[in-house]
Amino acid sequence: MEKNNLKAWLYLLPAILFLGIFMVYPLIDVFVYSFEEGYNSASQTFFGIGTYNYSYVLRDPYFLQALKNTFILVIITVPLSTGIALLISLGLSSIKKVREWYQTIFFLPYVTNTLAVGLVFMILFKKTPYSDGLMNLLLSLFGVSPIDFMDGPYWAKMVVLCFYTVWVVMPFKILILTSALASVNEDYYKAAKVDGTSAFRTFRRITLPMISPMLFYLIITGFIGAFKAYSDAVALFGTNLNAAEMNTIVGYIYDMLYGNSGGYPSYASAAAIILFVIVLTITCINLLLSKKYVHY
Repeated sequence: MEKNNLKAWLYLLPAILFLGIFMVYPLIDVFVYSFEEGYNSASQTFFGIGTYNYSYVLRDPYFLQALKNTFILVIITVPLSTGIALLISLGLSSIKKVREWYQTIFFLPYVTNTLAVGLVFMILFKKTPYSDGLMNLLLSLFGVSPIDFMDGPYWAKMVVLCFYTVWVVMPFKILILTSALASVNEDYYKAAKVDGTSAFRTFRRITLPMISPMLFYLIITGFIGAFKAYSDAVALFGTNLNAAEMNTIVGYIYDMLYGNSGGYPSYASAAAIILFVIVLTITCINLLLSKKYVHY
């Protein structure tokens, strides 16, 4: 038995070393940096230890704006993308003959370059001296005045960012949910049909419980992905996200490290730990809720 345990640990050793070097050590390092006040990366010196970095970040208007943007993005895009993906997956499941073909079509945006998709969205929404953009052209059919989505009011830019984020993440969710629906045992549906159960009740009592593990997985990863959003905003509004009021927490961390006003690893570390705590808290809440609503 002891020999088998030793062999198992030897098999796990490469993975443990990889996780330790590239995940555990950086996390500990960032945690230490977040308490070192006035840390200078060039000289590797600091003048004190305390919580000033956290108090500075939590009072920084740029961070508060990034925090607001990130939470709006999370609250809107995660439920919306999951709900739309579920509806599309249900539709695809009812078209069994060409389901694989449609799955491929819906999955294409996921493998497309993020910046390329952002360029397409800019063409759709951006006003130019020659055109108000395709989206404004469509809105004009309903009598809506042209809206400057890319450089106009805050709410308009947030609509574009949310729309873009939903578009980017939905293909993966459709693929996962379509596979989950295909794995549901057909005998349950046959029994429900014999009993004369309505389609909605069948969906609520059979389909949802059976695919709840996959839904839970998508919600968890959706929350984590939305909190780490940065490239989506850059693809739409460029690198100066503070000027556009569209920065995210990850964007703020990057700016503190490498941006025009960067060079402050202690502030970036504090912001990263705050983000880590937020994501960990929401993940723990979801895990507690899963005990009641997820059926394995």
